[in-house]
Amino acid sequence: MRQLRDIGAQKSRANFRSNIEKIGQIIGYEISKTLDYNEVEIATPLAKMNQDVLADEVVVVTILRAGLPLHNGILEVFPEADNGFISAYRKDNEQGGFTIEVEYVACPDITGKVLILNDPMLATGRSFINAWEALLKMGTPKSTHIAAVIGSEEGVAYIKEHAPSDYQLWVAAVDPELNADKYIVPGLGDAGDLAFGTKLQH
Repeated sequence: MRQLRDIGAQKSRANFRSNIEKIGQIIGYEISKTLDYNEVEIATPLAKMNQDVLADEVVVVTILRAGLPLHNGILEVFPEADNGFISAYRKDNEQGGFTIEVEYVACPDITGKVLILNDPMLATGRSFINAWEALLKMGTPKSTHIAAVIGSEEGVAYIKEHAPSDYQLWVAAVDPELNADKYIVPGLGDAGDLAFGTKLQH
């Protein structure tokens, strides 16, 4: 986390992505402890034994583009999971504010499955809620997990107030505030730009 936040350590995109992935692995591991397992008999070279095997079907969904490294980290824990992708972005309005627009959703049926919706930054919480509501058109999951690297207290409260169903929230760190542009403070900056390069504005 120190390397992710430290402006002096953010110069390496490769290291930034790698650290996000590591946090994704940790979050994925913690989520795995909450899932259902079946016991099956297997044979080792020396004897037969019973072994727990994941019973739940998992769908890992990320919000593009910043979510890709976190998504990859979670997939290290659930390598056989189905995958989904959503594009969500801030659209400025004439009043000086913005709305969250969801334009692209590619996701399998999530009915009866464990949904892990992830994005590294939980700022206002609106991207998560809009993406989540869009995903409910793909079915009703067995359970929903929201995963982020850094959240704001305001964003966490927004999720709690507007969640369309029960959920579990997994956040590596919760920061106290948002600035006037709705970026998390102290946060780490723009996770998408730090991971993949500065994007052109249009």
